[in-house]
Amino acid sequence: MRNWFWAGIAGGILMFVWTSVAHVATPLGQTGFSRIPDQTPVLAAMHNSIGDKSGLYFFPWVDMKSKTAMADEVAARKANPSGLLLYHAPGEAAEMKPQTLLFEFVKEAIAALIAAFLLSLTAIAGYAARVGFVSLIGFAAAITTNVSYLVWYGFPFDYTLAYGFIDFFGYVAAGLAIAAILRKRAI
Repeated sequence: MRNWFWAGIAGGILMFVWTSVAHVATPLGQTGFSRIPDQTPVLAAMHNSIGDKSGLYFFPWVDMKSKTAMADEVAARKANPSGLLLYHAPGEAAEMKPQTLLFEFVKEAIAALIAAFLLSLTAIAGYAARVGFVSLIGFAAAITTNVSYLVWYGFPFDYTLAYGFIDFFGYVAAGLAIAAILRKRAI
């Protein structure tokens, strides 16, 4: 196997360690989330309305195929609360199981492998510059989804910052390993 592969695996391990620590040992993983006051009637209403159909729900729902969709959406949002609801029917919520952690590690290893492969295509010689290259990939990844959720769906700003921070520093951690393993020879 090529050096970039092993660098990517090492980077994925460090990225996984960082994101695990960030979610378990710091408040970052819960930043931006709020408790629903008096959640019992809300949970009952959700179950009565949605039942056993787990999914991601957008409300208020407006048929975007309608000729008046934009006006209907503005009117609906003025008259009603709006948002996104990730709903899991009773008993279907994701549990913290070994396979959940394995899937997360595989996702992070793939991201680090891509970063290592891209770095292997460059002529960047200095360690700090190689870490910076991988970190910039991470910055791009961190803002791609997190900022769009803020802009389009109104995710909380503190959530956006926290998750962008977690993502970015996951790539910084990966970059430290990748840059150490994937060295460039001076030309």
